Amino acid sequence: MSFIDKIRLSSIWEKEDEFTTSIRKLTGYKPKNIDYYKTAFTHKSESKLSDKGGFINYERLEFLGDSLLDASITSFLYHHLPNSKEGDLTQMRSKIVSREHLNEVGKDLDLVSLAKRPSSKRKFSYNAYGDLFEALIAAIYLDRGFDVMDKFVHKKLIGPYVDLDKLQGKISSYKSLFIEWCQKNHYDYAFDVFEDSGKDHEKHFGVKLSVNNEIISKGRSTSKKKAEEIACRRAYYSLQDKGMKL
Repeated sequence: MSFIDKIRLSSIWEKEDEFTTSIRKLTGYKPKNIDYYKTAFTHKSESKLSDKGGFINYERLEFLGDSLLDASITSFLYHHLPNSKEGDLTQMRSKIVSREHLNEVGKDLDLVSLAKRPSSKRKFSYNAYGDLFEALIAAIYLDRGFDVMDKFVHKKLIGPYVDLDKLQGKISSYKSLFIEWCQKNHYDYAFDVFEDSGKDHEKHFGVKLSVNNEIISKGRSTSKKKAEEIACRRAYYSLQDKGMKL
C-alpha cells in the first residue's frame, strides 16, 4: 500500500466510529450495515426491544451462525476428504466446531473486547468467546452473503486452526468413545453422582464411573456432563496404561 493510499484510508477511518473501525480491521472490509455487527456484540443483559417487539442481542445471530459454520465446514471437509465416509466426516466437523475449539478462536481474536458489556458486574463466561464468533459469522452472512462469510471462516478458523491430520487423531468425546467400547464388548457401565456441593452458581458434581460394578475412575466439575466426560477421559488413559485399547 502506497503512502497516499494509507493517508486516504486514515482519513476514511477518522470518519468512522471506533467500533466500525474495529470491525473493518477484523473482517478486512467496510460493513454495509453496521447494525448487524452491533447486534452480534450485544449481550442479552443489554438487550433492547426492536420495532417488531423482539430483543436485540447476539443470541439469535449465534443460532444462525452455528448453522452457517456447519455448512461452511461441511463443504470444506467434503472437498478435502473425498475418501472419508459420512460418519467420519461428521466426527471431523464436530471436532472443528466444538465449543472448546470455537472458544479458542474467539479468544485469540479478542472478540469480548468488542462486546457491549453486561450491566451487572458479572463477566462474560468463557463460552461467550465461541458465542460471539458464531454471532459474528451470522452478521457477516447477513451483511455480505455466504461467499464472504465462507472466506472469513477459511481465513480465521480453517487456515490457522484446522490441521486435518491432527484432527483425524483427536478424540472429540471420551464419553462417546467409552460407551461405544462398553457396548461393543457387552460391558455394563454406570455413572453415579457421589457429590453435589456448593451454591447454585458454584455447584460441583462428583461422578463415579463403573464397569461391571467396579469403579474405575472419578470426575468432578461444575456440571454432571463435564464430570462424566472427565471420568471417561481418566478411564481412557488408565486403560491405555494397562494395555487395553478403546
